[in-house]
Amino acid sequence: MNILLTCAGRRNYLVNYFKEALQGTGKVIATDVQLNAPALVDSDIAIKVPSIYEVDYVDVILGICREHDVRAVISLNDLELPLISDNISKFLEIGVTPIVSDPAVIEICFDKWKTKEFLKSIGLKAPQTYLTLNEALNAINIGDLSYPVVVKPRWGSASIGVEFAESEEELKLCYKLLSLRISKTILGEASKQDIEKSILIQEKLKGQEYGMDILNNLNRNFVTSFAKMKLSMRDGETDKAMTVKSPEFDEVGVKIGTNLRHIGNLDVDVFKSSEDLYVLELNPRFGGGYPFTHEAGVNIPKAIVGWLSGKENLNTLESFSSGKSYAKCDRLVEVPSES
Repeated sequence: MNILLTCAGRRNYLVNYFKEALQGTGKVIATDVQLNAPALVDSDIAIKVPSIYEVDYVDVILGICREHDVRAVISLNDLELPLISDNISKFLEIGVTPIVSDPAVIEICFDKWKTKEFLKSIGLKAPQTYLTLNEALNAINIGDLSYPVVVKPRWGSASIGVEFAESEEELKLCYKLLSLRISKTILGEASKQDIEKSILIQEKLKGQEYGMDILNNLNRNFVTSFAKMKLSMRDGETDKAMTVKSPEFDEVGVKIGTNLRHIGNLDVDVFKSSEDLYVLELNPRFGGGYPFTHEAGVNIPKAIVGWLSGKENLNTLESFSSGKSYAKCDRLVEVPSES
């Protein structure tokens, strides 16, 4: 059973988690636009591929699946998810299971405005959010919104372009700066569908931030969820965290998993403000916070391998330990030289 991890980047831990889960019954193949991406060093087979915006990108991935008898493909990049999702049928036709949600789910998660609307529809709280600068300024003038506020791309990835404004002057400057940045970054292509409303202004919540992994099986049915308190962040990714167990987080997990009906892991950002939980973001993939769940006793890669083999394998998901604190650290790996 060979597993393909695309846009592997720096996710060495996921490569190794899947190698351990396979226990020698298959290989982990990793692809990236750069052959010297760190995660490729730990893979069984490393392959350089074109940019996701090249017209033949999906065909290249399909070719890799055929050549290496791939059983399942897992994308680790927000911007690639729509490409794989739109072509799910092509993968299924050659016997490959994409652990990627359908296009409707990807759209809800990737479009932060639709995320907010979805959360509201299932009875969960989200930060106040505005689609235009004028709407936000009017809300501030009438007292519905107050500084500081968050200025962020509507179609975003990680924390690219996120700014904080503490006055009207800062808000207008942040908005203009982000407009320019979007056009010059990888987010530009994604934002073309509604460039006039490609920036969101959102209330900045006070309180403690948490991360969640919400797991559905391959039939899109909710299985379980896990939460951790974020102790520190680095470059938009959880750097230190402590695992927690709480009925209030369990309730959030059930509501999102059963209503969204995603496939596999969903990385979720949650804020606890006063006594209320607010959901900020939904990312239908393994996120940077997954290792904290894994090291606390849960093995989602092993569960996925089991499901692909027709087994439930739920014992890999029942040993989550609360109160465990972990911190990421760097390690140096030798990579191929690229011109």
